[in-house]
Amino acid sequence: MKIAFSKKALREYLNLSTVLRKAAVKQFGFLLKNLKHPSLRAKKYDETKDIWQARITKSWRFYFQIRGDVYYIITIIPHPQ
Repeated sequence: MKIAFSKKALREYLNLSTVLRKAAVKQFGFLLKNLKHPSLRAKKYDETKDIWQARITKSWRFYFQIRGDVYYIITIIPHPQ
């Protein structure tokens, strides 16, 4: 598997603080190794659009699709409370 970013997600990633960026890289590594890694808490977010949600930190999430052998990161946003 590989990871690719939408333009929006790449912009959001680059605008994260250094600490959050480091946490995101760690979580992306877990994603590449095992979608079911407990730290990710990955779950299907929108069944109709095949969008998944996973955790970066307690208050940040990333949303992605699985396109063949690519995890396509759609957006990185604060978790809606």
